[in-house]
Amino acid sequence: MATNITWHAGLTHDERSKFRGQGGLTIWLTGLSASGKSTIATALEQHLLHNGLAAYRLDGDNIRFGLNKDLGFSEKDRNENIRRIAEVSKLFADSTTISITSFISPYRADRDQARALHDKDNIPFIEVYVDVPVEVAEQRDPKGLYKKARAGLIPEFTGISAPYEEPLKPEIHLHSDRTSVEEAVQIIVDYLAAKGYIKPL
Repeated sequence: MATNITWHAGLTHDERSKFRGQGGLTIWLTGLSASGKSTIATALEQHLLHNGLAAYRLDGDNIRFGLNKDLGFSEKDRNENIRRIAEVSKLFADSTTISITSFISPYRADRDQARALHDKDNIPFIEVYVDVPVEVAEQRDPKGLYKKARAGLIPEFTGISAPYEEPLKPEIHLHSDRTSVEEAVQIIVDYLAAKGYIKPL
C-alpha cells in the first residue's frame, strides 16, 4: 500500500445530495449465474432513469472487459473482483447516483466487506438476493456455461464446482423462478420508496 499519499476532503455526501436533489445508494444484486440478476438490473436502471433519477449499472461480465480484465476466477481473484466493485459502486453512490451492481459475488465475507465499506460513510447498501434453484438456472443456461461446467471444461464454476454462500439477511429476497422482471423491479422500487430513498414511482 502506498504511504506517500494524502486524502483530500471535498463535498460531503449530504452536500452533494442537497445540490442534486437525490441521495446515492448501492443496490447489490447477488445470485447464481442465470438467476436473472443482469436482466433485473438493466430493467431497474431503465425504470429509474425514465423517472428522472440518476442511476448506473455495473455488470459482472462487462466489468471483466475493462477494470477487472486482469482477474481470473480463483477464490483470490473473485475476492479482488468484488473488492474493486465495492469501491467503485461506493464512489457512484457517493456522487448521489443509484449504483446497481449485478455480480454473482458468491462469498458472504466479500459482500459483508462491501456493506461495511458503505456503512463506514453512511451510504445505504441494499443487498438483493436473486434466488433461483440451480436446476432452473441450468435449464436457462443462456451462455451454455453450466453445460461446460458439468463437462469439466470450466473449473471453479459457482453452484457446480465452487460454492455460493446465500445471503443470511438480504434487504430484498427475490425468487426469480416465480417473479417476473417487472414484478422484481417494482418490489425493489417499492422498498426504496418505503425507506425514503426515493419518492414513490
